[in-house]
Amino acid sequence: MADHDIFDIRSFVLQRGLTLPLARLAYKTYGTLNAARSNAILYPTSYGAHHSDIDWLIGPGRVLDPTRWFIIIPNQFGNGLSSSPSTLAEPFGLGRDPVFTHVDNVAAQEQLLREVFGIERLALVYGWSMGGQQALHWGALHPDRVGAICAVCTSARSSPHNRVFLEGIRATLTTDSAYRDGRFVERPVKGLRAFARVYAGWAMSQAFYREELWRSVGFSSLEDFLVRSWEANFLRRDPADLLSMIETWMASDISANPVYGGDLARALGAITARSIIMPSETDLYFPTADSAIETAMMPNATLRPIPSIWGHRAGNPAQNPADEALLRQAVQDLLAG
Repeated sequence: MADHDIFDIRSFVLQRGLTLPLARLAYKTYGTLNAARSNAILYPTSYGAHHSDIDWLIGPGRVLDPTRWFIIIPNQFGNGLSSSPSTLAEPFGLGRDPVFTHVDNVAAQEQLLREVFGIERLALVYGWSMGGQQALHWGALHPDRVGAICAVCTSARSSPHNRVFLEGIRATLTTDSAYRDGRFVERPVKGLRAFARVYAGWAMSQAFYREELWRSVGFSSLEDFLVRSWEANFLRRDPADLLSMIETWMASDISANPVYGGDLARALGAITARSIIMPSETDLYFPTADSAIETAMMPNATLRPIPSIWGHRAGNPAQNPADEALLRQAVQDLLAG
């Protein structure tokens, strides 16, 4: 049985113009919503992740405490649980998969919060990577409805260098012989394995590999780490869904909407929520220098880098208690304020 709920939205108009006759938003909740509906935390998913992949940090004494807070994890469009290429009926598919944006994700999440839970204001939006992109979109698109933001290893706008990485991993799938005429006609096993290995080189830092930290989390060799961690992770996902989430990531820009008309400085300046922006000092996707530029344009934000050699994964430290402690402290500081 499914361990999550589904919120259905009829005739959901996507930012890029197509309409889903029935959009499905998969979500899971943790904790109890108080009578004032004032203890809600939104925790959107990251690239390739389902709620079950990221809810390890929810628990007493963890980063998000469900004994005090009501935590909602909405699965982003394209991840295989919410509306995705792998779940949509024709005329979608067959090379006609819709492009989802974070504007679409936030619009569906806002409707869920309002119609199902009666939540008008969030105490915190917490997110890592693509989840952090959604958190910043919330801050810009609904500045009066977000009390605080913790955005970890992420960006307000996908940078040119980040887009080059995304072009690279997209090519590992679309150059597989299983991809023809704009769609997958069979499972691209070689492409998925290549995708995983390219991703592994970007997700962890040079120092992580030099110091062989994969040994500390149960792998006997580098090849063992690549096969059992990275290939196993992406082989479980539908390749069309992986491409869909790449398109969402590439399009991520909190100013790419009619409210801000592409003016990133104005969009960042509109985020009034108390915010902590937490890049990893060794992240190859979202370097600290880029985060510093964006944070300087936010009126109520603090830059708090994570001094870690775990690269991008410092922001999702399921096997790294030291980095988890830094995330937990940031959330405590924001919610105490």
